[in-house]
Amino acid sequence: MRLDKYLSDAAVCSRSDAAKAARAGKITVDGERVTSAAVHIDPESAEVTYFGKKVEWKEFSYIMLNKPKGYVSSTEEGGRTVMDLLPPECKKKKMFPCGRLDVDTTGLLLITNDGERAHRLLSPARHVEKTYAFTCSLPIGEDEKEALEAGVDIGAHVTSRAKVALDTPISGRITITEGKFHQIKRMFHAVGSEIVELERVSFGPLTLDPSLGRGEYRDLTEDEEKSLIDAAK
Repeated sequence: MRLDKYLSDAAVCSRSDAAKAARAGKITVDGERVTSAAVHIDPESAEVTYFGKKVEWKEFSYIMLNKPKGYVSSTEEGGRTVMDLLPPECKKKKMFPCGRLDVDTTGLLLITNDGERAHRLLSPARHVEKTYAFTCSLPIGEDEKEALEAGVDIGAHVTSRAKVALDTPISGRITITEGKFHQIKRMFHAVGSEIVELERVSFGPLTLDPSLGRGEYRDLTEDEEKSLIDAAK
């Protein structure tokens, strides 16, 4: 990999700034100063410093965000997006939300720059489970629960089988493997109730970290990254 691309991918600087820094002798590779950012290095083994600071490089990055209400799951400018909650380096790394949560839905959102793995996790053919804690307006009885689990008509689509665990007649958890537009809201509407609160608590092998407040985030742990990679194979 070219050194300037390495530094750009690590969100250290732009490729043009890398070229200027190299000409000024401010970059080292394995302890040796380089004068050109066009040199090729092994990104897995090279030790690079930029203005004396060691560069930490990873091919892909993964962040768990506890999404608050009022933010759109998008990278587009205009309005408040979930990317506004993250440091500027995330945009430099071209990170994006893996899937979408409605503007008024909270909870676990994966942010990554691993497009191939995100595509696999979101593919309907892989049946990746997503679990949501819900509160609804009217009680869910046994008939409504069975209907939600068997699949309901939400308009031009009958949902796949789901799992519903009730804590009270108006609250509990629902697990689905699809991701249609406003799906859970439309499912509850189909059985005569309405969603009042909705929080995603798990996505595939990931479970929302209870220590994260709304709007807070952290990098995935090594074990979480491994589980995510295994789930997308």
